[in-house]
Amino acid sequence: MNIAIVCYPTYGGSGVLATELGKALAEKNHNIHFITYQQPVRLSGFHANIFYHEVRVPTYPLFDYPPYETALASTMVDVVNNNNIDLLHVHYAIPHAAAAYMAKQILAKQGKKIPVITTLHGTDITLVGKDKTYSPVVTFSMEESDILTAVSQNLKEETYKNFNIDKPIEVIYNFVDVQRFNKKPIAAFKKMIAPNGEKIIVHASNFRKVKRVRDVVDIFIKISQRIPSKLLLIGDGPDRPEIEDYARKCEGCGEIKFLGKQEQMEDLLPIADLFLLPSEYESFGLAALEAMAAEVPVIVTNAGGLPEINIDGYSGYMSNVGDVQDMSDKALQILSDEKIHQQFKANALVQATKFDIDKIVPQYEALYNRLIK
Repeated sequence: MNIAIVCYPTYGGSGVLATELGKALAEKNHNIHFITYQQPVRLSGFHANIFYHEVRVPTYPLFDYPPYETALASTMVDVVNNNNIDLLHVHYAIPHAAAAYMAKQILAKQGKKIPVITTLHGTDITLVGKDKTYSPVVTFSMEESDILTAVSQNLKEETYKNFNIDKPIEVIYNFVDVQRFNKKPIAAFKKMIAPNGEKIIVHASNFRKVKRVRDVVDIFIKISQRIPSKLLLIGDGPDRPEIEDYARKCEGCGEIKFLGKQEQMEDLLPIADLFLLPSEYESFGLAALEAMAAEVPVIVTNAGGLPEINIDGYSGYMSNVGDVQDMSDKALQILSDEKIHQQFKANALVQATKFDIDKIVPQYEALYNRLIK
């Protein structure tokens, strides 16, 4: 099949999932055409049947805000016309679903029928999409998609709760390449981070308020008072300056390291002893799943789709949002007993395999075949 994938090229879960899906489909000999405004961060190296089409947005004095959606729709039309595309798969409703609808109507006028799949990822529904500025267009675009999917059962329920739509929503979970993440930790690398055998705690996110990164720091301080530990904070975003300032004033601030954006998470996660994700909401929690695939137990909140991937007391623990004491107590339960820690590590990997790429990608292939037929 010739498949066009429209996504954000950034570090967010939707862009990561879309890029990894395209790469996996390319491995199965499908031709994949990525359409976005810059090369996706997870798209590196040469792939014989992966193509990247940049959306160029001309600037004119008339436009205070360049019309990206119009340029995106035009690029979709061009890619479809010149590459014999079978279907458009757009990730994240805003503005991709609306642009895909526009492209579909233009192509229909030219006598070409192009089906559109829209995959919902989270904040496009739970935050941005339900803003009254965007809601009518998002609702219409979802209804006009040929197939609508969501990355968790929780996100499906949230969509029906926040939008007046009748469209069936199919749940296809996010996935992880377990083989890629389940590596032996490099002893020398781990020793550089923790030279005296300290426990390594990791958090990765886009540092937005919903991620509650300050809670990560507070949990770590409580852990480090009992067990010598290091905290690695991976990622970047609007809250990072505030969190850095807060961390500098905390006890044990010398044990907290900000690593910024990192593309090779499969090299970092295996050295971790525990992963923290105390988010206010996660539609799925891909970062936690990647940690579990690296055989790292997770402490997460019981919010959104997180209970669908983490089994409380098995692959990690769950706590109420903001309950720093409970999360630190549960972290200490895992880290203070090596036998318990090893069991949680093994369980985390077993749970992650349920979302392995080899189980999820065929579901998308079946969806594509059904839609084309």
